[in-house]
Amino acid sequence: MYAERAVATMARYRQTAATATDEAAVKSPELFPMWDAGGASYAVGDRVRYGELLYRCLTAHTSQESWTPDAAPSLWVRIDDPAVEWPEWRQPAGSTDAYPKGSKVSHKGKHYISQIDANTTEPGTDERWWKKAE
Repeated sequence: MYAERAVATMARYRQTAATATDEAAVKSPELFPMWDAGGASYAVGDRVRYGELLYRCLTAHTSQESWTPDAAPSLWVRIDDPAVEWPEWRQPAGSTDAYPKGSKVSHKGKHYISQIDANTTEPGTDERWWKKAE
């Protein structure tokens, strides 16, 4: 009986989590299922855990082993923790995960702010794209 109640309670938590904002979801990633490489169907907006991170589906698809959330930016976008003011920069794969103007990042021990929308360049390479924060 206890196990049945626990399963039902977790199902209610996951149902509620599905309607949460990304900012709220990233605070409780354990409420979201692990990514499934075995032909799972994902809809736009679905969220999954992969590694220690949470991802949101951008394009409806059926999963394949090589389409991991960290390697398929046309399918998935990482949800960053908004409590981290200067998250570590990661190379965008294209327009779906490019940095918008005003984004703050850390890179090689320094802080930068994006000067343009759709920024895919590496911070520290050109002040026109990323301004070093003082």
